[in-house]
Amino acid sequence: MSDMPHCPECGSTFTYHDGTLYVCPECGHEWSGDGNAAGEEAEPAARDANGNPLADGDTVTVIKDLRLKGGSGTVKVGTKVKNIRIVEGDHDIDCKIEGFGPMKLKSEFVKKA
Repeated sequence: MSDMPHCPECGSTFTYHDGTLYVCPECGHEWSGDGNAAGEEAEPAARDANGNPLADGDTVTVIKDLRLKGGSGTVKVGTKVKNIRIVEGDHDIDCKIEGFGPMKLKSEFVKKA
Protein backbone atom coordinates (compact mmCIF):
# COMPACT_ATOMS: atom_id res chain seq x y z
CA MET A 1 0.00 0.00 0.00
CA SER A 2 1.15 3.53 -0.75
CA ASP A 3 1.47 6.20 1.95
CA MET A 4 0.99 8.99 -0.59
CA PRO A 5 -1.78 11.51 0.20
CA HIS A 6 -4.92 11.60 -1.92
CA CYS A 7 -5.34 14.51 -4.33
CA PRO A 8 -7.11 17.41 -2.54
CA GLU A 9 -8.83 18.44 -5.80
CA CYS A 10 -10.24 15.19 -7.19
CA GLY A 11 -9.51 12.62 -4.45
CA SER A 12 -7.41 10.40 -6.72
CA THR A 13 -5.26 7.74 -5.06
CA PHE A 14 -2.73 7.71 -7.93
CA THR A 15 -0.63 10.66 -6.71
CA TYR A 16 3.15 10.65 -6.92
CA HIS A 17 6.04 12.68 -5.49
CA ASP A 18 8.01 14.86 -7.92
CA GLY A 19 10.85 16.75 -6.22
CA THR A 20 9.21 18.99 -3.61
CA LEU A 21 5.66 18.61 -4.94
CA TYR A 22 2.98 15.96 -5.04
CA VAL A 23 1.32 15.53 -8.44
CA CYS A 24 -2.04 14.05 -9.44
CA PRO A 25 -1.85 12.40 -12.88
CA GLU A 26 -5.65 12.42 -13.27
CA CYS A 27 -6.39 16.14 -12.84
CA GLY A 28 -2.87 17.62 -13.03
CA HIS A 29 -3.10 19.31 -9.62
CA GLU A 30 0.25 19.97 -7.85
CA TRP A 31 0.72 20.76 -4.15
CA SER A 32 3.55 20.96 -1.65
CA GLY A 33 4.28 18.26 0.91
CA ASP A 34 2.66 20.23 3.75
CA GLY A 35 -0.79 19.93 2.13
CA ASN A 36 -1.05 23.39 0.58
CA ALA A 37 -1.42 23.90 -3.14
CA ALA A 38 1.73 25.15 -4.82
CA GLY A 39 2.10 28.90 -4.45
CA GLU A 40 -0.85 29.35 -2.05
CA GLU A 41 -0.85 30.57 1.54
CA ALA A 42 -2.20 28.39 4.31
CA GLU A 43 -4.94 30.93 5.09
CA PRO A 44 -5.81 34.40 3.91
CA ALA A 45 -4.15 36.97 6.17
CA ALA A 46 -6.64 39.13 8.06
CA ARG A 47 -5.81 41.60 10.81
CA ASP A 48 -8.14 43.50 13.12
CA ALA A 49 -8.15 47.28 13.63
CA ASN A 50 -5.25 46.97 16.12
CA GLY A 51 -3.13 44.81 13.80
CA ASN A 52 -3.72 41.52 15.63
CA PRO A 53 -3.96 38.48 13.31
CA LEU A 54 -7.42 36.90 13.06
CA ALA A 55 -8.10 33.20 12.57
CA ASP A 56 -11.11 30.98 11.98
CA GLY A 57 -13.16 30.52 15.15
CA ASP A 58 -12.08 33.77 16.84
CA THR A 59 -14.49 36.08 18.64
CA VAL A 60 -14.37 39.75 17.66
CA THR A 61 -16.07 42.97 18.77
CA VAL A 62 -17.41 45.61 16.36
CA ILE A 63 -15.67 48.99 16.92
CA LYS A 64 -17.94 51.19 14.77
CA ASP A 65 -21.67 51.39 14.07
CA LEU A 66 -22.19 49.55 10.78
CA ARG A 67 -25.27 50.45 8.75
CA LEU A 68 -26.54 47.55 6.71
CA LYS A 69 -27.48 47.99 3.08
CA GLY A 70 -31.15 47.44 2.44
CA GLY A 71 -32.29 49.42 5.49
CA SER A 72 -32.50 46.43 7.81
CA GLY A 73 -30.78 48.11 10.75
CA THR A 74 -27.41 48.89 12.26
CA VAL A 75 -24.84 46.66 13.94
CA LYS A 76 -23.92 48.69 17.04
CA VAL A 77 -20.50 49.33 18.58
CA GLY A 78 -19.58 46.60 21.06
CA THR A 79 -21.53 43.82 19.33
CA LYS A 80 -19.70 40.52 19.86
CA VAL A 81 -19.38 38.22 16.88
CA LYS A 82 -18.45 34.62 17.71
CA ASN A 83 -16.91 31.92 15.56
CA ILE A 84 -15.80 34.00 12.57
CA ARG A 85 -14.45 32.51 9.36
CA ILE A 86 -11.68 34.21 7.37
CA VAL A 87 -12.30 34.45 3.61
CA GLU A 88 -10.60 36.25 0.75
CA GLY A 89 -11.90 39.50 -0.64
CA ASP A 90 -12.67 43.04 0.48
CA HIS A 91 -15.04 41.85 3.20
CA ASP A 92 -12.72 39.25 4.70
CA ILE A 93 -14.78 37.99 7.66
CA ASP A 94 -17.74 35.66 7.16
CA CYS A 95 -19.97 35.38 10.24
CA LYS A 96 -23.44 35.21 11.74
CA ILE A 97 -24.57 38.06 13.96
CA GLU A 98 -27.41 37.33 16.36
CA GLY A 99 -30.48 39.27 15.30
CA PHE A 100 -29.08 40.03 11.83
CA GLY A 101 -28.11 36.64 10.36
CA PRO A 102 -25.20 35.73 8.09
CA MET A 103 -23.05 38.56 6.70
CA LYS A 104 -19.56 39.59 5.73
CA LEU A 105 -17.53 42.22 7.58
CA LYS A 106 -14.32 44.10 6.92
CA SER A 107 -11.61 43.24 9.43
CA GLU A 108 -10.73 46.94 9.83
CA PHE A 109 -14.01 47.47 11.75
CA VAL A 110 -13.48 44.78 14.40
CA LYS A 111 -11.06 44.04 17.22
CA LYS A 112 -10.15 40.66 18.62
CA ALA A 113 -11.96 39.93 21.88
